[in-house]
Amino acid sequence: MGEKIILSVTPEFSGIRIDKYISDNTELTRSAVQGLINENILVDGKNVNKNYKLKGMEEIVIDVPQPQSMDAVPENIPLDIVYEDNDLLVVNKPKGMVVHPAHGNYNGTLVNALLYHCGESLSGINGIIRPGIVHRIDKNTSGLLIVAKNDRSHIHLAQQIKEHSFTREYQAVASGYFKDVSGTIDAPIGRHKTDRKKMCVTHENSRSAVTHYEVIKQYGGYAHLRLRLETGRTHQIRVHLSYIGHPVLGDDVYGKPFKGIDGQCLHAGKIGFIHPATGEYMEFTRPLPDYFTDIIRRLEKM
Repeated sequence: MGEKIILSVTPEFSGIRIDKYISDNTELTRSAVQGLINENILVDGKNVNKNYKLKGMEEIVIDVPQPQSMDAVPENIPLDIVYEDNDLLVVNKPKGMVVHPAHGNYNGTLVNALLYHCGESLSGINGIIRPGIVHRIDKNTSGLLIVAKNDRSHIHLAQQIKEHSFTREYQAVASGYFKDVSGTIDAPIGRHKTDRKKMCVTHENSRSAVTHYEVIKQYGGYAHLRLRLETGRTHQIRVHLSYIGHPVLGDDVYGKPFKGIDGQCLHAGKIGFIHPATGEYMEFTRPLPDYFTDIIRRLEKM
């Protein structure tokens, strides 16, 4: 059985496209909304197209169908579990591991490992494709992420992310010399017009994105940074640092490859949140992994 979502539109959202409004106010992506628009979404009891612009004061009813099954199976893959209870777990993901199955990566993902470790004790809000996944980090980014074991916890944690009260701190090595030892990058991010696998800074069909950074140490033409996310857009740190002319070292999508490292030098080292059941603020850290410290040693010798 699927899920029914009811949204009451207020006047200030008049003129906003329906797919954007729904994606901003639910866990559904904009592409998922567009796929549901013809048969599963009613506005005041009527079907509308994906270009429909809200007038304000409408009622939107969304019938989210039961997710289709997938080929992902539980796999006995070791997990570095930092914390676990009946509501959630915090995992330290290694560099090179994909978070959830997708084209070209159906096995060996974090989801495969979670299905083995947790069985059916994972939230279902993101469907069978991404059970328990509240937020993601890229394949070649290492570090901490949180997994929800039930829908209540998932909704509570997702709301914290939406309200920017969820702590996410990263460390990175970036290219180039930083004149300012700290700063904020406030630039909206959206899908690249010609390369749909990439994101970019743009004011067209974009969402606000804010990244705070500080320089830990500089090594000639490189800098070791600490970064804090205020928002959590796809590839946000990588896009923002590239935008200001300091791409993450080894980033072969937004920068260029670096000998001896596979993908970007980026580690999610700290995560903090209010526990959905206890109301207690919890914070976890993980030290820099070996690949990162090896890069720092190489830079110190240059």
